[in-house]
Amino acid sequence: MLFKNKDQLISNGQTSELKKIRTDILEIYNSAINAVDPYKVVKRHFNKNNILIKGQSIDLSNFDNIFLAAFGKASVGMSQAVCDSVEIKDGIVITNDTENKVNNNNVHTFVGGHPIPNENSYIGAEKIQELIRQCDENDLLIVLISGGGSALLTYPRVELKYLQYTTNLLLKSGADINDINTVRKHLSYVKGGQLVKNAKCKIISLIISDIIGDPLGFISSGPTYLDSTTYLDAKEILKKYNLIEKIPESVKQVIYNGLYGNIPETPKKDDPIFKKVTNIIIANNNLACEAAKKRAEDLGYKTLLLTTSLDGEAKDIGGYLVEKVNNYNFQGMNIAFISGGETTVTIKGNGVGGRNQEMVLSTVKIIAGKNIVFSSFATDGIDGTCNAAGAIVDGFTLERSNQKNIDPIDFLNDNNSFEFFKKLGDYFITGPTGTNVMDLQIIIKYR
Repeated sequence: MLFKNKDQLISNGQTSELKKIRTDILEIYNSAINAVDPYKVVKRHFNKNNILIKGQSIDLSNFDNIFLAAFGKASVGMSQAVCDSVEIKDGIVITNDTENKVNNNNVHTFVGGHPIPNENSYIGAEKIQELIRQCDENDLLIVLISGGGSALLTYPRVELKYLQYTTNLLLKSGADINDINTVRKHLSYVKGGQLVKNAKCKIISLIISDIIGDPLGFISSGPTYLDSTTYLDAKEILKKYNLIEKIPESVKQVIYNGLYGNIPETPKKDDPIFKKVTNIIIANNNLACEAAKKRAEDLGYKTLLLTTSLDGEAKDIGGYLVEKVNNYNFQGMNIAFISGGETTVTIKGNGVGGRNQEMVLSTVKIIAGKNIVFSSFATDGIDGTCNAAGAIVDGFTLERSNQKNIDPIDFLNDNNSFEFFKKLGDYFITGPTGTNVMDLQIIIKYR
């Protein structure tokens, strides 16, 4: 079972029915994560010595050598699937997984930093660039991309400490991932298509998406895909979030040098390099939501998939989802409402937490006394700045919090959702799941 504190989460249900519903919710999440298991979703694209891409089978024996570059939270599982399928001459993997590495003597693993890049993020990116320079025209480079790659693959145009500072400002500003990655691309030598701009070989990128709509140019900041954004876009984003006067001078200088043409723009759609590159999405939030829906139906629930494009301020979205659930006429049946996406949190307090826990916390008073169970889960197993992966509440949660003399609104205002759920024992603990397809919400409305 994915959840290390399963027994505690179930026992917090105040009735036998709630205990069963909590059990079912954990089972549904478990099925969703299994559906986007990085090893499985990559392995299905290999058949003997062929790789299956967009309906075509490519014979890998036609290449002199096969190289591997991987970065992101799912990179270990994805890379292992490739190594178990074909012979790799040389490979570099950058992950945030401190416990696992790829079992192959030709593949070297670096543990980078997320969401703030560290020195290994830089060293790993440098090694990947060296690897690409080794590739000749009749070689193949397999690139494995997954969520978190923007931080884990880092080769900045400024000192690392200044990129770290700027990244932290952006993460706290409430900026969405597309805005953050637009700035990242223009402070980098490898993002926004730049990783492959000098490659001589054919490149196949297998991608697990962690962004709404699966935009290839923004997942891990699009290192193998043409860039539609500009230095002007990056400047406007920094202005939008009132950061232009807060960023380090060297960062500002890069942005303005790009605006003045002193630094070349990122590769655009007419760049011939992209004729050598094939990018394919192999797993995403929709796949996880569909698996969750199927498992809920197997457990006897009527199901409704609300959306796989959920965004906005987390504390507002919680109430929005509950309102949709309340307005649905379920005619005596237990219904599982499923949604996915990625919300944001504008940090104004001093607490600890993440967008999933904040969303759930915002619903405690709204569902008090109602036959509703609300939960939200980060598919990578890490929600914000703590070791929780999300949280769960039901109609008794407010009563239980009152008994402990803790007010959910106080914790919400301080962005301190983790401490609230820690006191109640209603946070999810999984550890890193080895994958990342944004977030899932499962809401049960019962008779």
